[in-house]
Amino acid sequence: MSVDTTTNRKYRVIQWGMGNVGTLALRHMAHNPTFDVVGVLCNRPEKVGRDAGELVGVAPIGVAATTDKGALESLDADCVFYAPLWSDVDEICRLLRGGKSVVASGGAWWHRTETNGADIDKIEAACHEGQTSFHGGGIHPGYAADLLVLTLARIVGKTDHIHIYEAVNFNKDTLKYLDEMGFGKTPDEFAKGNLFADAWSLFAQSLTMVVEGLGKTVDKFTTDVELGLATRDIPYEGSADMDMPGLKGVVKPGTVASQHHLWTAWVDGRPFITLHELYAFTDHDAIEPKPDWEPYYHYRIVVEGDPGTELILRGDQRARDTAKPGYVGYAWTAMEPVNSIPAICDAPPGFKSHNELGLMPVIGIVR
Repeated sequence: MSVDTTTNRKYRVIQWGMGNVGTLALRHMAHNPTFDVVGVLCNRPEKVGRDAGELVGVAPIGVAATTDKGALESLDADCVFYAPLWSDVDEICRLLRGGKSVVASGGAWWHRTETNGADIDKIEAACHEGQTSFHGGGIHPGYAADLLVLTLARIVGKTDHIHIYEAVNFNKDTLKYLDEMGFGKTPDEFAKGNLFADAWSLFAQSLTMVVEGLGKTVDKFTTDVELGLATRDIPYEGSADMDMPGLKGVVKPGTVASQHHLWTAWVDGRPFITLHELYAFTDHDAIEPKPDWEPYYHYRIVVEGDPGTELILRGDQRARDTAKPGYVGYAWTAMEPVNSIPAICDAPPGFKSHNELGLMPVIGIVR
């Protein structure tokens, strides 16, 4: 991937959404010489007309936040950082056809699989019509369970099984879709429906990308889940949004307080790579069975083979001790697509996964 790092080119960017991830992306780009923020979309009336820099806690940038999508689409911009929690493929395609490349931190389009091929075809067609490019990224999916795994694979030999762990603990970082995840429900209620019944296709992309990157194809996927139940009341309060009052509630005894999802890709007739999603409330002693993972947010990759190899990705000690709940994960989610903007803008038109981006230059972070 060729990016011109020898000029003082600025990439004109529109920030589309100011939630947890969009706020951190905008804060990074606001006074970064690599970027020129030309428009900002918000979804709250009280933010309209206010300087976007001030809204994210930095010096003014001379751009007012707006809810007017049409006005933003009419702007001259190289790229849109698309940050809604749930992405709209038709909206993204409209931006692409209008001549703006797009990087996205959410949605269902990181790597082509059977479940998302139709949408990726639409994105690809819109890119060629508008002479633009698209990249979906983030921390997971989009980095920790795919690109990072393939990078680690370069230094190992015979590989028997790969385990990828994502550990997320709640209480002080309570997500706004806690109920949809099935927390606080009885096991029977959980079995009737939860967020992960529909989210599987997102994580399948990561496993498929790794398997294909190792020269193989996926035979099949299998899934399982292990639940932990609260043994006493577990109160929680946390940040549903960085600038909104937190959720408050109590997980009652006998209801779901931890979840261990196991999603496995089979290769050559045997289980080869397993993704472990580990979600729990921080008070592990109040959960049965007691979660057996460290109660801080992290990723862990374990390669069983020769040599057996392990890698842990986490915030440093200062971040773990002092950072606002959720900050590290939201920042990682924002920075992967932000740092891809120059490469995406300079790339030939089309859908760009990590396979197409390769080892791209990262500019604008040393300043």
